Amino acid sequence: MMAYFLKRLVQCIPLLLLVSLLSFGLIKLVPGDPAIVMGGTNATAAEIEVIRKNLGLDRPFHVQILSFYGNLAQGDLGRSLMLGQPVRDAILERVPATLAVALYSMLLTLLVGLTIGVLAALRHNTWVDQALMTVALLGVSLPNFWLGLVLILVFSVHLGWLPTGGYVEPSANLIGWLRSATLPAISLALLQIGLLARITRSAMLEVLRQDYIRTARAKGLPEFMVIAKHAMANVAIPVVTVVGLIFSVLLSGSIIIETVFSVPGMGALLGNAILRRDYPMIQGGLLFVATALMLLNILVDVAYAWFDPRVRVDGGH
Repeated sequence: MMAYFLKRLVQCIPLLLLVSLLSFGLIKLVPGDPAIVMGGTNATAAEIEVIRKNLGLDRPFHVQILSFYGNLAQGDLGRSLMLGQPVRDAILERVPATLAVALYSMLLTLLVGLTIGVLAALRHNTWVDQALMTVALLGVSLPNFWLGLVLILVFSVHLGWLPTGGYVEPSANLIGWLRSATLPAISLALLQIGLLARITRSAMLEVLRQDYIRTARAKGLPEFMVIAKHAMANVAIPVVTVVGLIFSVLLSGSIIIETVFSVPGMGALLGNAILRRDYPMIQGGLLFVATALMLLNILVDVAYAWFDPRVRVDGGH
C-alpha cells in the first residue's frame, strides 16, 4: 500500500506543473494590470511602468514562467504584491481557518447526511422516506451564499444567537470558535448533506436486498445488529468515495462563504487576490489547493481499499 501511495504522489508532479502553467497563462488573459492597481488612480504612466519593471511583469511570458518554476523548486512561491509578504507564509496563516470550518462542515454532513439516508432506506416508500428525501432535495437546490445570508438574517439579526461574521481561533476560545464557525459550516454543509443522504439511501437499499442480510435476519439477529454490523460495513464502500469528493468541494467552495462570513481563510485570500490581480498569490494559492485536492484523492483511494480488501492497492489496480 505504501508503494502505491508513493507512486500516486510521483504521478501528481507533472499534473501540478500543468496546473501551475494553466493558472499562469489564464491569469495573463484576465483584464487588468496589478501595477495600475498598486499605483492607484493618480499614478502616471512612467510610475506604473516602474512598478511593472520592479514586479518583473515587463519580462516575456516564458521568462516569467521559468523563473516561477525555478523558485518553486526551492519551495518559494513568490511574494504577494498586495500583502508584501511571502505567498507561502500568507497561505500557512490562513489554511487553519479554512480547514477548521471545512472539518466542522464535514462532521455535520456525515452526521446528518448518513442518518437521513439510512432512515429513508429503512422506511422505504413511506411518508418518512418521502419527507426526508424532500428535505435532501431542498438542501441540494439552495445556493450556499444565499443560504448564508438567510442564516445571518435569522440567527444573527433576528434571534441574536450567533455572530454575523468574524472568526475566533479554536485555540483561543473553543466556545467562541463554535459560535463563529457554526453558520459558515452549516452553509457549506447543507448542499452536501442532501447529496450524501441520497447516495447513502441508494447504497443502503441495494445492500438490504442482498442474500446475506436476509440470512442474518433469518438467524434471529436484532435489526440493529443487522444494520450496524452487516449493512453499514458494505454501505461504507461506495459512500467513502463520495465523502472524499464532498470534502474537496467543501475546501474549494469556501471562497464565497468565507467572504460572506468574513472568515480569514484560503477562500477569502484567493478571492481578494483575484480582485486585486495579485498574480503570485493566485498562482501559489491555486497550486496549494490543487496539491491538497490531489492528496485528498489519494487518501480516498487508500480508504476505499481499506474498506474493500478485494481492491488490490499494492498492485495499483
